[in-house]
Amino acid sequence: MQLKSLNKGRFATYWQNNNNLIESIIEQCIVEKKIVDEKSILFRQGCKINDLIMVYNGTISIRYEAANGRRFHLGTLDCDEHIFGEMEFFTGYLCQFDIIAEEALTVSIVNADKLYQSLIEHPKLALFFASAIAFDYQDTLDIFLKRTLYSICYNIAFDLYQHYLNIHSVSNFQKNYLEAERFGTTDRVYRRAVNELIKLDIVEKSEGKLEIKNIDKLKEFIKCKGKIPV
Repeated sequence: MQLKSLNKGRFATYWQNNNNLIESIIEQCIVEKKIVDEKSILFRQGCKINDLIMVYNGTISIRYEAANGRRFHLGTLDCDEHIFGEMEFFTGYLCQFDIIAEEALTVSIVNADKLYQSLIEHPKLALFFASAIAFDYQDTLDIFLKRTLYSICYNIAFDLYQHYLNIHSVSNFQKNYLEAERFGTTDRVYRRAVNELIKLDIVEKSEGKLEIKNIDKLKEFIKCKGKIPV
């Protein structure tokens, strides 16, 4: 979840007016600030989370690995006062994902006991967490459902279209095998899907990067394959 005031949803105006209060309460719960190296794992899947972590700025990636060895990457996220571990803080469950620093980062440790007490003393903070978590939950679930129910070709095309509209919260990877994991598949299947889109004259590769070649054909492909108006 992002600490900065939410600019959407039912409580948007309320959060904008109370953003300084929320930030000051969270700051009082911070007990340590430190620098972590590139590729450091901030949270490890399956481990117990004792405290939360806030990343003021920098890039992280989010990854899930199944028992059969297959991996799913949500992609990279450019942080702007993002807090991690909030779901597990409320549920007490083990960490659901690996949170990986894609570059050297300055992180702040938010003490769970202090946060617990702050939530009791400041009900506004609890309402803020509820709103922020609700957005993250629905955005993440939307990604999972599309990855599960639609073809790889459709998901690649739809992902490119979201980036074209500048409404995607996560970014892609430069390496093919990581991009394949972002779509929950193997490198071989990912490359085959990309080649199909290239043959349809929808996308092209420029300096190793996948780009939209024909936006009209892309939109028509998404409309036909996904039955979603664009």
